[in-house]
Amino acid sequence: MSIPSIFFSSKEDRNRIFYDEQGAVAAIAWRIASLLPDPLVQPIAIVCIGTDRSTGDSLGPLVGTMLQEKPLTRFHVYGTLEEPIHAVNLEEKVEAIQLIHGDPFMIAVDACLGRLKSVGAITVAKGPVRPGAGVNKQLLPVGDAHITGVVNVSGFMEFFVLQNTSLHLVMNMAKTIANGIYEAERHLIRKERLAVQPFPKDRHSLW
Repeated sequence: MSIPSIFFSSKEDRNRIFYDEQGAVAAIAWRIASLLPDPLVQPIAIVCIGTDRSTGDSLGPLVGTMLQEKPLTRFHVYGTLEEPIHAVNLEEKVEAIQLIHGDPFMIAVDACLGRLKSVGAITVAKGPVRPGAGVNKQLLPVGDAHITGVVNVSGFMEFFVLQNTSLHLVMNMAKTIANGIYEAERHLIRKERLAVQPFPKDRHSLW
């Protein structure tokens, strides 16, 4: 679980997407696409952080598991319910991902706690997440970009709050995030195909 959203800037607060709002999947996809380097020469690793032992902290592994069921070709997914990436193995797993892909562009996915009005909100932004910060753990910052979801309220007994988070909420947030990541990859593939298509000889060939 990353740093509580209560510490986010007002700009990030305005840019949040609620999982159940109309167009949430498309908005997440667009923001992910806008954060990718252009031209994209790096592999893209989706690093889903969390554990299946805590309902609130299972957002990342749920996203990873849902992505494994999709026909991804450009995005490489790490962290699932079966093989979670969590506090104990985080550094080891990140080092392994870097060895596999050389210098990948990492997008970290993690749950966080925040204000009551922010529960259900998803943020897609540049820069790393700081896993464990929400429960006072100092872990390796992860990601060139990040996707975080506010799963519950911060400020008191965070471990207890995470254990008693609504699974229904977390599942629905995970579906929205996973679908957004999948749509972002489809957008990337369409963009790459257009880039290699020959320019039409005359304007009539466009139709």
